[in-house]
Amino acid sequence: MNSNPASVTQSASSAVPSERLPWAGLLALAMTGFICILTETIPAGLLLQIGHGLGVSEAFAGQLVTLYALGSLLAAIPLTTMTRGWRRRPLLLMCILGFLVFNTVTTFSSNYTLTLIARFFAGVSAGVLWGMIAGYARRMVPESLKGRAMAVAMVGTPLALALGVPAGTWLGSLVGWRFVFGIMSLMALILVVWVVWKLPDYPGESPGKRLSLYKVFGMSGVRPVLFVVLAWVLAHNILYTYIAPYLAHARLSHRVDLVLLIFGITALVGIWIIGVLIDRKLRPLVLISLLAFAIASIVLTFSNNQPIVIYLVVAVWGLTFGGAATLLQTTMAEAAGESADVAQSMLVTAWNLAIGVGGVLGAILIETVGVGSLPLSLLILIVLALLVAWRAKEYGFPSKRH
Repeated sequence: MNSNPASVTQSASSAVPSERLPWAGLLALAMTGFICILTETIPAGLLLQIGHGLGVSEAFAGQLVTLYALGSLLAAIPLTTMTRGWRRRPLLLMCILGFLVFNTVTTFSSNYTLTLIARFFAGVSAGVLWGMIAGYARRMVPESLKGRAMAVAMVGTPLALALGVPAGTWLGSLVGWRFVFGIMSLMALILVVWVVWKLPDYPGESPGKRLSLYKVFGMSGVRPVLFVVLAWVLAHNILYTYIAPYLAHARLSHRVDLVLLIFGITALVGIWIIGVLIDRKLRPLVLISLLAFAIASIVLTFSNNQPIVIYLVVAVWGLTFGGAATLLQTTMAEAAGESADVAQSMLVTAWNLAIGVGGVLGAILIETVGVGSLPLSLLILIVLALLVAWRAKEYGFPSKRH
């Protein structure tokens, strides 16, 4: 009997995954994503209270969101590349502890600059985490369940947007924004215990298998996936960021909460559908999602601002975008193979870049052409994404799984 602990650990890590989903571990990853998204977006619903608490304007309070996104954008690729040889669970725990520390600092800080620094480093933690979650989930299951495992691991994102942010905003209005950040710190602490208890550990990438960043980017399937990420997420964020002015243009400014609720609920339904079908129909799901979003954009362009039409289009939009992260991360993981974590960090960078550019481009469109131009801009971007995905039938979005 081998009594070497390192050998035992390595043996456990390389064991053949069970044919059943490891729900406890996958839900721990989903909770990680939930905390990431909630930490990123909750300030948007509490800008007035945060600004008052820190003695700054709402515009300056809004930079708490900007600094978080900047941290993710700058950290994802270099830190994921630097830590690719580290064991997975210790690295995951370090990032979760980052949320614990930096959300706690935000809870008690009365200094605006210190709060911005805490937000930046919380974003750094998120940038590394998003590069890990997909690869972690896929290593926990056999080939036949990899897509479904991804869907479970990613369910925290729509849950945070559909339920966490509205609940956090409501709670913040009742007991204060600092209490909300304190709750997120407590959630991170609980998650640390959960990960230690239920999540298996895996070795990092061995030195002999580490491709350079340039070679990973040069893989045939990686570039088309990155382009689709940029175009799809950019289109989504142009409309999502400016949904309030768009609805005001459509005489529905009093229904912003209802529209966001419809989007959130249908996004949850979308990720459930993706989870059921992704292991068998990955390419068709990507193409159908993009095509349906394109049709929704056409309908919005010529809807004449009919409320029932807008509600239906938002429902289709939620259905198609709810599973987008799972679809794109799965295609990227398959395109990059053993270099999946580095490729995922590129995806995270492209995703955050699209969010930032979406805010700027949407503002330019509104100021120069008018808010009514937003649906047409979505259509152009989504058609480009659809064409690239359609043509990438050998690598990237293959018609036959390799």
